[in-house]
Amino acid sequence: MQDQKMDAAIIVSHVYKSFDEEEVLHDVNHEFEEGKIHGIVGNNGSGKTVLFKCICGFLRPTKGKIMVDYQQVGKDMDFPGDMGIIIETPGFLPYASGMKNLQILASLNRKVNNNQIAKTIKRVGLDPKIKKPVSKYSLGMRQRLGIAQAIMEDPRILILDEPFNGLDKHGVEDMRGLIKELKERKKTILLASHNQGDIDELCDTVCEMDSGILQVLR
Repeated sequence: MQDQKMDAAIIVSHVYKSFDEEEVLHDVNHEFEEGKIHGIVGNNGSGKTVLFKCICGFLRPTKGKIMVDYQQVGKDMDFPGDMGIIIETPGFLPYASGMKNLQILASLNRKVNNNQIAKTIKRVGLDPKIKKPVSKYSLGMRQRLGIAQAIMEDPRILILDEPFNGLDKHGVEDMRGLIKELKERKKTILLASHNQGDIDELCDTVCEMDSGILQVLR
């Protein structure tokens, strides 16, 4: 009897991306299975972040297509709806508190209320009652707030580009635990990290980006 084919949350088909004369992604093909943590490793400039931005709809591929939940990004939808994202340094209103920032973002979709936002902020190790503006946050606090922003609406898919940047050892352990919990709840997670420990401990599959080419490692 043949093994049943698992559903793919994200399908990347023959994707190329160029900026002027520079080719950043070259014929990327991969299916990211639902309910797993998929690690992406590679040096700075290898194309990881550009691939993530194409999956999120922030950039359009020069050639090829990307399907999220079997809908084509940029054709059937501009941006995948059920997706939480942290790419590069999280951007927040500097003179508003963390809670206020997330309230403003949550008002766009109206999926979560203030109690749910506060609970999410606590889950990443921050105090929702703190009035300090984000401009006074440490790098680690900003990173935790960025993770809170990505997960607060309970999305099915998470795109996490170096989510542990700026976190101390204790913070990394906390966030690894959170990501494991999210996997137990059948979330599909794409994770880029320079820390091999993150990849080894968390990821079910691992791909490597090198000069815009994606290769499966495991």
